[in-house]
Amino acid sequence: MSKKLPPRDPIRAYQRKATALRRIGENKKCETCGETRPEALITGSEPTICAKCERKKRGRSTLDAHHVAGESNSAATISIPVNDHRARLSPDQYDWPTETLENPNRSPLLAGAARIRGFLDMLAYLAEKFLSWIPEMLETLDATLVKLHGPKWWRKTDLQKFSPKR
Repeated sequence: MSKKLPPRDPIRAYQRKATALRRIGENKKCETCGETRPEALITGSEPTICAKCERKKRGRSTLDAHHVAGESNSAATISIPVNDHRARLSPDQYDWPTETLENPNRSPLLAGAARIRGFLDMLAYLAEKFLSWIPEMLETLDATLVKLHGPKWWRKTDLQKFSPKR
């Protein structure tokens, strides 16, 4: 259940996705884990395999060092699963203005902009990974409790204090 923010430049994002699909081929997925994002799949692999499974097979780390602000703007990195790095976080950076990502003149203002953009991309990524499933789970739990205990199931429980006040 992915709830990703729309790309800043949907045309460029579509072009990148179309290029990745042409490179890999339609309806391909990793034969080991089922990964379907074309950016995470290894070109020309037979059978089709993703970067994570290929690294596992070779006994290598399945984590990449992600430059949150872009390598041109900061040496700081965080460890990210390789497939997410290739298919999510790097493409997010490709949506940034090229001047900000590459920062050829080492502008401190562009470096600051890159840090903010990288932080916002990481917040969205972490929210998707860790939080996006919770609303649906709570809604499903509420529906189940309504079936079992009626429409006001929370009354006379410790959860009543969280009930919205009118």
